Amino acid sequence: MGNFKEDIARTEALVFDVDGVMTDGGIVPTPDGDFIRRYNAKDGYALGYAIRMGYKICIITGGRGRTLENRLRMLGIDRFYTDCMDKITVLRNYIREEGLDPQNVIYMGDDIPDLECMREVGIPVCPADAASEVIEAARYVSEFDGGAGAVRDIVEQVLRARGDWARNSDGVTPSSLAASR
Repeated sequence: MGNFKEDIARTEALVFDVDGVMTDGGIVPTPDGDFIRRYNAKDGYALGYAIRMGYKICIITGGRGRTLENRLRMLGIDRFYTDCMDKITVLRNYIREEGLDPQNVIYMGDDIPDLECMREVGIPVCPADAASEVIEAARYVSEFDGGAGAVRDIVEQVLRARGDWARNSDGVTPSSLAASR
């Protein structure tokens, strides 16, 4: 474990929780058993841009619902695990399947169920409003809260460290992501 900026330049994959990381943690249950979540467009743009630039993005969340899965697909994320109660096993399998060095993996979580995963990777990070135990376990605490730019913050830092941020002015939209596949 060296300098944070040097370490993020070696990032092989970024793994995120959803509720409290990609959202502010608020959920509204719907009568059909789904949930409505509010997402930050800049977080979504950064994720879509990273995917378009060839970065590996994975979602591991206890959250569930068709609306959540639709959002992840719209961003171009194809490695996601929802309704997951054993995050560490899923993370270990993902790292093995992708042939990643855990020291070069970022995991962003915000609460107690994320701690095991954060301890498994070399670059644990969290939003500003994460649980105190998570903040203590993180190498980097974003200045932004979950659902308010924390995801964009770490994605942009990684891409900047690797010279990939804003390399072109092509926009990223769900239709452009689908066309690039």
